[in-house]
Amino acid sequence: MSNNRILPALIIGLAGAVLGSFAMMLYASTHFSGIAGPNNSAPPVSAAPLAGISDQARIVSAVKRTKASVVAIQVEINGQQYVPVDPFFQQFFGNNGPSTVQRYQGRASGSGFVYDTQGDIVTNAHVVTPPSTGHITKLTVVFANGDHVPAHVVAANIDSDVAIIRVDHYAKLPPPLQLADSSRLEQGQWAIAIGEPLELQQTVTLGVVSGFNRQEEIATEGGNTAIDFKGLLQTSAPINPGNSGGPLIDMNGHVIGINQSTVRSAYAQGIGFAIPSNTVRAVVAQLEMHPGIHQGTGEGFIGVGLENLTAGLRNQIGYSGSGGVAVVQVIGGSPADTAGLQPGDVILGADGRAFSSVQALSSYIASKKPGDQLRLNVWAQGNKQLVVVRLTEKPAAQPVQQQQP
Repeated sequence: MSNNRILPALIIGLAGAVLGSFAMMLYASTHFSGIAGPNNSAPPVSAAPLAGISDQARIVSAVKRTKASVVAIQVEINGQQYVPVDPFFQQFFGNNGPSTVQRYQGRASGSGFVYDTQGDIVTNAHVVTPPSTGHITKLTVVFANGDHVPAHVVAANIDSDVAIIRVDHYAKLPPPLQLADSSRLEQGQWAIAIGEPLELQQTVTLGVVSGFNRQEEIATEGGNTAIDFKGLLQTSAPINPGNSGGPLIDMNGHVIGINQSTVRSAYAQGIGFAIPSNTVRAVVAQLEMHPGIHQGTGEGFIGVGLENLTAGLRNQIGYSGSGGVAVVQVIGGSPADTAGLQPGDVILGADGRAFSSVQALSSYIASKKPGDQLRLNVWAQGNKQLVVVRLTEKPAAQPVQQQQP
């Protein structure tokens, strides 16, 4: 009796399942035609928006979070200048004509940002180092809240154009800004400059990272090249007088560089330069260990002129080995001279690494710091020897050039 009841129920259930499946297939064919299948292509895949957060919103947020830590720097300078007694003599004798000394008072401004919780502020060295004929009489930091706080120079490296100044015991010090890793920057990413161009405090300009490893010559008042800066970031964010020393930040509010200069040309627009944050980090670390005013590159230096090995040079010095870089000049009193290197030697390697080009060896030496030891494998008059050289700082104004033998 029970089996007679179960069999009809199973038949009815099976028929219902078949009819239900058919109905679902019919519904799907009319309502999900975009789904991939035997006769359908896959729908396009697109990334979902980040909860409505646009680039503009991120830029505005980054500015709001960082601008309180960006400061204006006011500098007052007393100095002296030479003024010709008679313009007539000036025409014939130039600066060697009769002149008199006159005192002057000057005023300059720049930007900077809070670097740590001790009151240290990082800026450009050229903002807070006076000309050779003058001295700073007053240095003032103006915070975003309007407070004018006296400051003093802790350390500066003129040739790296980085300086640390300090405000002591300022209770309302804003939080320090965080440095980004400038080696991870990408061309075309947003760059935001904050500073005081033309004494317009808390000005924000926007651009992109335009290029890397740029070279810019900074000229003196007389038009002569003073310092040749290398390894700069190029940005399209407008930079004007007074922006110097202020931060160039990314959309996270992290400092990617210090605004330094712009192309001085009536035909160039949107070409500004900044010192990369990794350079800033390294120079500041050195300045914290060695306070004071320094003029040097911070790069290792041994004092030699180098030349790539050619067939003629090999014959001249009698070297038939493979690899290496020829020493063609040794500066008297330099680390290389003290270590006994001589023209005609061949540097085969340094610190266990082989070198065969001037560029590679020079870059390796420059990557070391003054005071480091360099272990050189040297071929000298047919003999191989190990020479230990203690590096000094490479002078920016008198770099060792490649010399022809």
